[in-house]
Amino acid sequence: MTITVVMVVRLHNLFAVVMLGGIYSLLAATMFVLFDAVDVAFTEAAVGAGVSTVLLLGALALTSREEKDTGKLAVIPLIIVITVGIALIYGTLDMPLYGDPNAPIHVHVAPYYLERGMVETSVPNIVTAVLASYRGFDTLGEVCVVFTAGIGVLMLLSRERLTRRYRGVGGDKR
Repeated sequence: MTITVVMVVRLHNLFAVVMLGGIYSLLAATMFVLFDAVDVAFTEAAVGAGVSTVLLLGALALTSREEKDTGKLAVIPLIIVITVGIALIYGTLDMPLYGDPNAPIHVHVAPYYLERGMVETSVPNIVTAVLASYRGFDTLGEVCVVFTAGIGVLMLLSRERLTRRYRGVGGDKR
């Protein structure tokens, strides 16, 4: 995954960057499977590698394939990225160790789902019960984000088609 990120940063061909982003998402999905988080892996593969790659390719169809070289170093965005990165790392310092049986998720949340999941949701599969019932609004939010992104790409593509018609490129001027 690190090699993929380094290649994304160094490349100037945007098509290759989009493809490497899809590869990164698939590698992340594989990592989630290895961590026994198959539901998260499925979402990462579908949204990260699938939908995001298609949307970025649609956006790339409206632009050039090569990155514009401005010739100057953008200092303010670099400072913002470094600051956010430090804040994210700081936020993980008090997390419990991976697999710690005394972690809050294992002590409070998981036992509740395992004990009450079937009774409260009538769904025999606990993962399905959590995703569809307890975290239904999260799932609905994810669907709304993907839907909104799709509508945005369709609007961009239709705008490009209207612009071509107005200029008389690629068809009649109806």
